[in-house]
Amino acid sequence: MKLIPYAVKLLIFSLALGSYCSAQNSAQNGAKPDGSAQNQAPIGYKSVSDADQKKTLLLKDFHPVSMLHAPAHPVDKAKFYVIDVHSHVNDAAGIDEHMPPERVVEVMNNTNVRTIVILTGMWGEKLQAVINEMAKAYPGRFIVFSQIDWSKIDDSNFSKEMVAQLDDAVSRGARGLKVLKDLGLGVRDKTGKLITVDDPRLDPVWEECGRLGIPVSIHVTDPEAFFHAVDNTNERYEELTEHPDWGFYGPQFPTKESILAARDRVFARHPHTTFVALHMANWPENLDYVASVLDTYPNVMVEFGAREAELGRQPKHSREFFLKYQDRIMFGTDNQVSEEMYRNHFRWLETGDEYFDYWGYPGQGRWKIYGMELPDEVLEKIYHSNAERLFGQFKTMSAKGIQ
Repeated sequence: MKLIPYAVKLLIFSLALGSYCSAQNSAQNGAKPDGSAQNQAPIGYKSVSDADQKKTLLLKDFHPVSMLHAPAHPVDKAKFYVIDVHSHVNDAAGIDEHMPPERVVEVMNNTNVRTIVILTGMWGEKLQAVINEMAKAYPGRFIVFSQIDWSKIDDSNFSKEMVAQLDDAVSRGARGLKVLKDLGLGVRDKTGKLITVDDPRLDPVWEECGRLGIPVSIHVTDPEAFFHAVDNTNERYEELTEHPDWGFYGPQFPTKESILAARDRVFARHPHTTFVALHMANWPENLDYVASVLDTYPNVMVEFGAREAELGRQPKHSREFFLKYQDRIMFGTDNQVSEEMYRNHFRWLETGDEYFDYWGYPGQGRWKIYGMELPDEVLEKIYHSNAERLFGQFKTMSAKGIQ
């Protein structure tokens, strides 16, 4: 047999070793031993032709995790004590689930919330039950509002009945009147006609609130998107799909603008009554409009219950607004009471954090919010000073504070 020279053996060994190492490296990188990729498509710069057919993930299952490396500054307790002027905790209407009162107070103590205003207290014995369970049991921690009994709208003496009901509510301990959005959108007389916000039968009620020195917290209309078609262009599509009864699009409903105009006429007719235009006058998507309301009607204040999402996505405009109208804005949440709910709001108001979830995300829309980092003097007014001035108008209010 012919011997293979040493140099040839060395060459064969080197080639074999190189081939083995190349195969191992290809396997680790998802390639076949022959050098072709197993799964990797060529890197290109055009969309694949079947991209739309592959977009089958349901919106409800889409939970993207942001890759943004943004600093977070949690705020466990508000910098100044808080009066939450918009809550329904343990109310008479059952809007929120009932919580043990001691748990509500525990949340308040843990977050520096001194007082919560329960807006939907109704009237009569139902009102009394809320006052007994919350306001009387925990003096100084809760304020309860009354409401109008719309079932009596067709009574010939409706106005007098409601004034008497209001006086009774105040004698029981109520310290304000709450108007829900069904006025202008749902309350009808026996003929089926909608009752407008500026119906003259309500004038004596508004006047009585002014005489007593109690505020009217009024909610009319809803987010602008609720008055548009529920289709692929509606930014609150998911919310309106879950709550179709919140949609007010169509000829059977008055326009948002017409309802607000009727409300504003009420503001003008009753200059000695203080109105709290809830939800940032119910047009936070249009802060220029809200500014015009505050500029025109000195008897109006606002709060931002359940509108953190709207205001937080326009941080520059919102901050300018809060600075300019710092004496007219109050803290409100309109959410189930919890530590994390309050802390989310404190972070929005106190820090300059960027791109974080509003409370309840993505319920009101798929966007993030940005903190306003408000100065201390503004925070203190919004957290409690403005509300104290509001409730200080009550004619028999003690000099020592809210009774």
